[in-house]
Parts: sequence; structure tokens; C-alpha cells
Amino acid sequence: MTNGKLMVLTGPSGVGKGTLVRSLLQRHSQLHLSISVTTRSPRPGEVEGQHYYFVSRNQFSEMIAAGDFLEWAEFTGNFYGTPIAPVKQQIQQGKFVLLEIELEGARQIRNTFPEALRIFILPPSWDELERRLRSRGQDSEEAIARRLQRAKEEIDAAGEFDFQIINDDLAETLKRLESVLFIPG
Repeated sequence: MTNGKLMVLTGPSGVGKGTLVRSLLQRHSQLHLSISVTTRSPRPGEVEGQHYYFVSRNQFSEMIAAGDFLEWAEFTGNFYGTPIAPVKQQIQQGKFVLLEIELEGARQIRNTFPEALRIFILPPSWDELERRLRSRGQDSEEAIARRLQRAKEEIDAAGEFDFQIINDDLAETLKRLESVLFIPG
């Protein structure tokens, strides 16, 4: 038996998951971030194999058919998935694997890895979530509207998770996350 652990971090787009994950990875060398596969185009500054593996829709479909994903889902018109082999390998090596994924993927993880620690990140308010999405300057008005509609559905599902943490202040949110992630056992 190994000491490896699978930890799932979920929340609506714009809630600050990426910022939290980057901070956790800088502070805790025992954490290993699982890199997802996606069909969406890279955003400015994103690096292949570091942020995501970018593939075509056909390649993604082939990976689904081959059983290469721990979980996968469609989100805002693009597909996202967690390749199963590297996650299992890291856990078998005793590492703490962190997945930053959306709701449907987290629900699949509940079924495939019921022992995973599942955490939902909430915005401090609806207005703040909308402000964060708009301040990115990356999405069209239509895309923002889709993200906000999806956020309502996701927030309604927060009770399905082991823990819910409000991302209101980065330093305090990190402390709360660390207290949950590193519970002995």
C-alpha cells in the first residue's frame, strides 16, 4: 500500500482555481499536478505539456475509444480529459496528485476513485465571479454568458464535495486549502 493520494479541485470558471493551484505547487513540492488533455486552443502563455496537452477533436475521440482517460467531459464547446496512466503512476509512487477539473469530471472521479479528496472552490459573491470573468479580457460576451450560466449549475453542486472553500482572500484561502489537503490519513 502506498501513501499516494488523489485530490480533486473543482469550481466555476473565474473562481481562481489556477492561481490557487500555482501557489500550492510553489509551496509544496510533494504535490504533482496532473496535466489535462484538451481540444481548445492554447491561451496566450500556455505551453504544450506544461499547462495542457492540446489535441484535435479526432485525437480526443480516439483516446476516449482507447480508454485513455480517468475522466473526460465537454465544457463550453471543448473537450477536456485526464490521462489515466500518469495519474496512476504518480499515486503508485506515493505522490499527491492534484487534479484541477470541472464538475462533470469530478463526478466521474467520485465513481472511479471514491477515495479521492474532492474540494469545491466557491467565489465570495456572484458579482465578484462575474467581475473576475470579465477582467480576464479573453472571452466574448457570449462566452462569458455561457460561463456564468454554467457557474450557476456548478455552484448548485458544491454540496456533492467533501469540502467547500470560498476564495475570498488568497492567503486565507491557501491556508484553508492546505489544512484540508494535508489532513493525516
